[in-house]
Amino acid sequence: MQKFLPIVVKYLLIALVFSPTFVHAQLNGSYVIEGKIVDANGAGLPGASVQIKGTSFGTATDTTGHFALTSNAKFPYRLVIRLIGYQPQEFEVKNSNSKLAIQLFTQSLLVNEVVVSASRQQEKLLRSPVAIEKLDIRALKETPSSTFYDALGNLKGVQMTTAGLTFKVFNTRGFNVPNNFRFMQLVDGVDNQAATLGVPLGNAIGPTELDISSVEVTPGASSALYGMNAINGMSNLTTKNPFEYQGISVYQKIAVNHIGDQGGAKPITETAVRYAQSYAPWFAWKINFSYMEGTDWYADSHNDFNPQSKANPDFPELSGPNNIANDAWNKYADQSNIQIIDKDGRAYNVHRTGYWEKDLVGDYKVRNTKVDGSINFRLPHKMEISYAYRYGLMDGFFQRGNRIGLKNVSVENHKIELVHPDFTIRSYVSIENTGDSYNMNPLADNLEKSFKSDKVWTADYTKALNTALTNGSSLVDAHAAARAAADAGRFTPGTAAFDAQVAKIKSVNDWDIYPTSKNPNNTTGGAALLQMSRFYHTEGTWNLRKYVHFMDVLVGADYRTYEIIPDGNNFVDFSLPADKRNQPGGKHIWYGKAGGFVQGAKTFFNDALKLTASLRYDKNEQFEGKLNPRVAAVYSIKDKHNFRISWQNGFRFPSLFEAYSFVNNGQVRRVGGLAFIEQGLGYFKNSYLTSTVDAFGVAVNKTINAEHISKDQAAAKNAGILKVANLDPIVPEEIHSIEGGYKAVLANNKLFVDVDGYYSSYKHFIGQIEAVVPTSGNVNTPDQSVLNQMLDKSLQNRYRVWTNSKSTVNNYGFAVAVTYDIYKSFTVSANANYNKLVTDKTKDDALVPGFNTPEWFTNISFGNRNVLPNLGFNIVWHWQDTFYWQNLFGNGDVPAYSTVDAQITYRVPKIKTAIKVGASNLFNTSYFQYVGGPTIKGLYYLSLTFDDVFKKK
Repeated sequence: MQKFLPIVVKYLLIALVFSPTFVHAQLNGSYVIEGKIVDANGAGLPGASVQIKGTSFGTATDTTGHFALTSNAKFPYRLVIRLIGYQPQEFEVKNSNSKLAIQLFTQSLLVNEVVVSASRQQEKLLRSPVAIEKLDIRALKETPSSTFYDALGNLKGVQMTTAGLTFKVFNTRGFNVPNNFRFMQLVDGVDNQAATLGVPLGNAIGPTELDISSVEVTPGASSALYGMNAINGMSNLTTKNPFEYQGISVYQKIAVNHIGDQGGAKPITETAVRYAQSYAPWFAWKINFSYMEGTDWYADSHNDFNPQSKANPDFPELSGPNNIANDAWNKYADQSNIQIIDKDGRAYNVHRTGYWEKDLVGDYKVRNTKVDGSINFRLPHKMEISYAYRYGLMDGFFQRGNRIGLKNVSVENHKIELVHPDFTIRSYVSIENTGDSYNMNPLADNLEKSFKSDKVWTADYTKALNTALTNGSSLVDAHAAARAAADAGRFTPGTAAFDAQVAKIKSVNDWDIYPTSKNPNNTTGGAALLQMSRFYHTEGTWNLRKYVHFMDVLVGADYRTYEIIPDGNNFVDFSLPADKRNQPGGKHIWYGKAGGFVQGAKTFFNDALKLTASLRYDKNEQFEGKLNPRVAAVYSIKDKHNFRISWQNGFRFPSLFEAYSFVNNGQVRRVGGLAFIEQGLGYFKNSYLTSTVDAFGVAVNKTINAEHISKDQAAAKNAGILKVANLDPIVPEEIHSIEGGYKAVLANNKLFVDVDGYYSSYKHFIGQIEAVVPTSGNVNTPDQSVLNQMLDKSLQNRYRVWTNSKSTVNNYGFAVAVTYDIYKSFTVSANANYNKLVTDKTKDDALVPGFNTPEWFTNISFGNRNVLPNLGFNIVWHWQDTFYWQNLFGNGDVPAYSTVDAQITYRVPKIKTAIKVGASNLFNTSYFQYVGGPTIKGLYYLSLTFDDVFKKK
């Protein structure tokens, strides 16, 4: 991988050449120094910081390695040159007539690579106590992926899930889902999640291509330092400081995206601008803007969750295209069983016809607008205070138990931060609004019900079926005729009536339909996803080095609270009776937690051995306090061989959605796991598992068909299939994890090796279980009435409950990465990753913790950033094995696939521009990454980056 390119040289020769060095007289006494930083081959090095020590006078090299620094500093002074991944270098400048010709000799990148995320303070990457990956500014610029954010998917241990052009989710070490509650993403220290959705919205409100400085990813549990959301890992995206990176930059990308056999290729455009300037030694500011527009990939799988062999095993002729209970992956409102008995006493499971996602969405065009900026003030005593604002507006697609169309979703952050070498204080607020988003399942369900209720549709279907059978039609033809009759007059895609009804349902916030809805005017039902929330966060860290000298001690504390405005569908006012909760407004939901940690580190044996221990305490208002300890040891041999081992215990409090949701969605209410929500509803102890209710219905039909007995008799005979759910209120998830690793720079600094392995054990794993509650009676002592209710959905209340696994869930894995300098500046990198789920299943545990991770996935890259003067290239091959996907949207196989990404970059120094031509998925391979997700194909792009540094303070 490209972040390791410089390790291949034992001593990388960097010539800092001021050719010539111009000193321009200014009326105010200032002068301008211009120069260029190049490598041993004469290629310019972008992103190097050039600063006069002890002042705010500084700049950075552009994409061609040039810089221009304006100053009125008095001679002599020291010029500091920094390049991310290199040890800072200092040079004395004695007067304005100095003819500087300076050569910088530095060691391998990895010897001096510095990371922050592993211990919340700077330390060498090689001596990090846990696994950590880093991409610096050069690696991000040279990635062949279509965006810098996509490049994270090529890191060791990182699995990327693509929900669409604007929404990509990262995970490490298993239990992947498109809405990943277990992985934290920070941007300049700010949690980048959308609170009510519960996950980071990819990079939709993150840094632009021009402002990103570096990315660090910590695979595995990080909750000991970062709190409850980082139980599976975290990423930390750092942007450019306006004091150090001044100038104007412009980025323009044009691309084509292949979206399917029928969709062909569609255009994508992306524009970004960055402006940063320092007007005085103590004041600097920056502003960023970007806009992307394109057509997203389609989710249009016709795979069937409910084949004939499962739905109607007695009728093999009703298979394939003739399946009367078809439940296609990307067709909605076709998932509910309706029992129909024909005139001859034969029983069938039948589903309503439903609507395809592509018809519901219509236009897959998406956009993403990002605006951010900061004002920074440098204060005495090496302090810097800043205010930063970040805003993102995006469209896209999101998947939980259903597919969500995101439209005009906005998230904005306000942050105030005070930074000192010994302490940091940060406070921010995040504001979320889901705009014009909608849920596809109630959209399709209400399209069907606003045309015809289930009761009327069932009667029409049964009548037409019996008529066709009486007239001598075959079973296949009879059911086709029955469906045609029952569907006569339904809203048909492509018609004006269909478009008008879709638009109306999308605009209504009440997902029920009258009379279930208490609003008699709501005759269409709704699908609008209207969520508004805020969360407030304050944190601080303090290094006690000035007061504690025998070891390095870091302490920190944080407080966060969420404020949710009830929308009546996802989050409700629980002070209202259950039958009146589905109305917007009311008492806001507050969900807060506080925590703090202390970390100590001590070195022994001439710094060869480093021991680190930390202890964190977190308290949530709904749960008891929890302790998160971590201990780690790193042993280094001559700074080349570095061995590490660590153990930690971590917890994760339930997210907002897991704790407080109250969603009626396609006749199944999704409910949070807190105990008070269940009062009066009965799903904890008076419910059957939905899977057994569905199996019971199939078995009853089979018995009726085989033995020609009554429905009541068949139900009584198969009662043993029903299984009581026996659920409990939700509690925090817990992990115990042990990790070991080895990092080394070998073969005369030409070979870098990085190996890590882990074993994790989860208790109280959080997930969802579907349960069915009868409208009357007790499932623990079922009578005939209870059994009959399990055959009629109108007499049931169905729930999807957030709760905990009763099993211990274990997983383990390892990853190996190698980077090697094969010839001059040619570098090859490879990583291989293995993850395995092991569960201690108990007989009464219905929760299946979807691991959703291939056992093997690999990445191999080959490149040279200067194969010819100003010309570089990079190629990445990715492969992952097939795996089985499990979640409540549906289960199925995700086939193995491989892709090739490639790019060529040509730098034009005279016009300060870099031209990049590349492809993500060069050979246009069709693949999908999760059940229900889009089919991804090739994306081909051309980008131009203009980067001009200012000759001003």
